[in-house]
Amino acid sequence: MTFIVGDNCIKCKHTDCVEVCPVDCFYEGPNFLVIHPDECIDCALCEPECPVGAIFAEDEIPEGQEVFLELNAELAEVWPNITEQKDAPADAAEWDGVENKLQYLER
Repeated sequence: MTFIVGDNCIKCKHTDCVEVCPVDCFYEGPNFLVIHPDECIDCALCEPECPVGAIFAEDEIPEGQEVFLELNAELAEVWPNITEQKDAPADAAEWDGVENKLQYLER
């Protein structure tokens, strides 16, 4: 099993989760993070660290966000690995809770 990053991370991109990951399985895009499903060890340390509640266990993905399981796997293969926490975007708070943000995902 793996954890995935879902919709609410788009344009919020907090990286608190990266700091606690013991296997460095996070990958960073322009405005979104993903978890590499083959590297995730299901430790669950990242989930409570996400200040916007955007990380889910594979078997607890919210209805309508199932596409993020495939998206995390796809983008983790092309985006660079991130291992250290960075500042969130200046407008992250404005995007927290906005629904259906997939259209804003930058690849």
